[in-house]
Amino acid sequence: MTLSHDGARDPAPARTVLVTGAAGGLGRAFALGFAGRGYRVAVADLDADGAEDTARLVKDTGAEAWHGRVDVTDPASTDEVAGQVAEFGGGAIDVLVNNAAVYGTVTRSPLEEIDPREWDLVMAVNLKGPWLMTRAASPHLPEGGRVVNLSSATVFSGSEHWAHYVASKGGVIALTRVMAKELGRRGITVNAIAPGFTLTEASRGLLEDAESYGVDRGSLRRSSQPEDIVGAALYLAGPDSSFVTGQTLVVDGGRQFI
Repeated sequence: MTLSHDGARDPAPARTVLVTGAAGGLGRAFALGFAGRGYRVAVADLDADGAEDTARLVKDTGAEAWHGRVDVTDPASTDEVAGQVAEFGGGAIDVLVNNAAVYGTVTRSPLEEIDPREWDLVMAVNLKGPWLMTRAASPHLPEGGRVVNLSSATVFSGSEHWAHYVASKGGVIALTRVMAKELGRRGITVNAIAPGFTLTEASRGLLEDAESYGVDRGSLRRSSQPEDIVGAALYLAGPDSSFVTGQTLVVDGGRQFI
């Protein structure tokens, strides 16, 4: 904060967050969560209409919002979006949340039966995407900037018949550690969140019993909602985590420990 001419404390300028994959689900929850904390929110997704809808919801909270289409597998697209968001943010992207992923449409099958074309698509979006988006945002990340990558608790459970998805999210954890070392020299932290099974639109489409799936295996006996994951992102993006980097925070209601 700074002092105004009358001696009162002026509020700190709003920070800018870019959330990818924010047309719905977790991404939309992240966008609204950051809006509630006073951030300028940039919403990007392959689904441009969905991104616009999320931006409208952000604006309804009173926060500033930008929206645009991004293909995280295309360096030209990520570069363009990063430049536009930096302009929206007054020259900087303070926080990048790499949330875009292929999930609900991924075919569950034994590893011997996975279509190599689907394997390549999952890797392109879920692993190459965070690298390309961070690569594009890097010139605009200031000292004290934050990168939050989305992994998955399936990495630790070894979820069967989902080798391509699990491998891609395991790669995100490895990538996070490398990014933390490289960007840490500039005072930027990079961490990952590994959510457990969370009730998004995509998750509900995967299972008939999505509402109760895994509840009996958790320390907290209820389903995970998108809002349950938001607090972890706000923590990793905020001042209380300024000395936390290269880490993966599992948010699954204690299912990994049962």
